[in-house]
Amino acid sequence: MKHCLVLLISIVFGMATRGIAQGMPNKAFQSGEALTYRIYYSSAIIDATAGEATLMVENSNPSNANQQDTVYHVTGIGYSKGLFDLFFKVRDTYKSAFNKHTLLPYTFVRNTHEGSYSRYDSVIFNQKGLKAKTSRTEMPIPLQTFDILSAIYCMRTLHIEDFNADSTYLINFYLDDSVYRSAVKFMGYDTLKTKRGNIATLKLAPMMATGEVFADKYPMYVWVTDDENHLPVFAKSDVIVGAIKVELIKYNNLVHPFTYIKAKAKETN
Repeated sequence: MKHCLVLLISIVFGMATRGIAQGMPNKAFQSGEALTYRIYYSSAIIDATAGEATLMVENSNPSNANQQDTVYHVTGIGYSKGLFDLFFKVRDTYKSAFNKHTLLPYTFVRNTHEGSYSRYDSVIFNQKGLKAKTSRTEMPIPLQTFDILSAIYCMRTLHIEDFNADSTYLINFYLDDSVYRSAVKFMGYDTLKTKRGNIATLKLAPMMATGEVFADKYPMYVWVTDDENHLPVFAKSDVIVGAIKVELIKYNNLVHPFTYIKAKAKETN
C-alpha cells in the first residue's frame, strides 16, 4: 500500500493531453464532479479491500466579480482501510490547480503519510519559462508538463484518433522532483461486465516504472468508458507480490449520463 494514491492515480492514468493543449474543448468533466474508487489487494494468503480514494473537482474562487474563473482545483485523497489500516496506515492528499483551457498546472501539492514514511511537496509551474520550482529545488521542464492529477483530467479530453499509428500516446508528468515521459497503449474496445451491468469501454495499458512495485513496464490494464465522460471505471494489475484491482464505486455530477449497455460493445482483433 505504499504510495496508495500515486498507485491509484497511475492506474487510472489512461489517456493524455495533446488535444486539449491545442484548444480542444473539455466535454468530459465539470466543477462538482466527485469520483470514489475502492482498491483491492489479493495474494496467496489474502483477498481484501486495501483502501479507498476520491477525486474532486472545484472551480477557482475569484476575489471579485470581474475576475475570470479560469482555474480548476482538483483534490485527491487516499486512505487505507480495514486490516491494512491497522498495520500500514495511509493518509495521502494531493492538490492541483490547472488552467481550464489548456489543463496545464499552475501549482501542485502532495502531502503523504504512509506508515513511517512522510513526504510534502509544493510545486509552482512556470509553463512559459519551462521551469518548476519545488520545495527543494528549481528544475527545467519540457513543454506540456503536467502533474499527476492534472494529467488524469487531460487524458479524459483525448480521443482515440489522437494516438499514433502504433496506438500509443506519450505524456510528460512531474512527480518527486523528476519529470517522467510515459506511454499509453490503446488495446482496443471491450465490454466490461460488472454487477450493475455491462459498460462499453476502451481498454488501455499505461507504462509504469519498474522496480519496487511493478516487474513489467506494461503490467496493468485500465478500462475507460467509451463515451464523452472517458471515465476510468476499472483497472487490474499484477504486482511483484500479489495483484491489485481498482473499481469506481461512486460518482456525482458527471457532465454526461453514465449508461450501461445490453448489447455487446464493438471489439477489435
